[in-house]
Amino acid sequence: MASTLKYLLIFDFDETIVNENSDDSVTQVAPGQELPDWLRQTFEEGYYNQYMQRVFAYFGEKGVKIVDIKSVYENIPLSPGMPDLFRFLTKNQDRFEIILISDANMFGIESTLKINGYHSLFRRVISNPTNVGKNGHLSLGPYHSHGCSQCPANMCKRKILAEYISERSQDGVDFENILYVGDGANDFCPVATFTSTDVAFPRKNYPMHQLIRKMEEKKKGSYQAKVVPWDSAEVVSRYLQALLNKS
Repeated sequence: MASTLKYLLIFDFDETIVNENSDDSVTQVAPGQELPDWLRQTFEEGYYNQYMQRVFAYFGEKGVKIVDIKSVYENIPLSPGMPDLFRFLTKNQDRFEIILISDANMFGIESTLKINGYHSLFRRVISNPTNVGKNGHLSLGPYHSHGCSQCPANMCKRKILAEYISERSQDGVDFENILYVGDGANDFCPVATFTSTDVAFPRKNYPMHQLIRKMEEKKKGSYQAKVVPWDSAEVVSRYLQALLNKS
């Protein structure tokens, strides 16, 4: 018999858990602390992962050490209120199943979570795969391919979330509520189909928040989930505490 675990809590990483875009932050390890123009000019909208593959290859060619890349990720500041939210979740781990879905990369995310002591909070971290080669250089790959026209070529978070929920259902675990903390346009895709029992926590005035508002402006009542915008993750903590008090 399936057990209903009340809350599935999903986090994005860049500009959600951490207060920067880690892909931008990591460019400081490049010689001269910036990428050459020819490399920057290879960026194409919707193909950020491929661009970052070239950035990591360039680091390898220039002999950038993996320890220096790791150090950048370890020093990225967390978003306002995030340490408090994680402390709250640590105390209430039995009430939430927590996962992370990010279009950054596994090496960077795990480096950040481990140094801050939050890695064990997450049942699963889902991101683009990284590999440290024999030469000690970091390489990056795409997460998957998909048919969603809204998302970057290498990652559709809606597809990932649907697959995760289906996999957990096969394990006998069903969720009554889905809660999603994010900021970007690629975080809007998974929450666009949320129902009235779900909660979207978009970072205030970031793309995810703007897209939810746009959807609602186009057709009133079209966005069914509860929307709780945050500028500090304390807002999320307070909301989750109230949820637990009610249940």
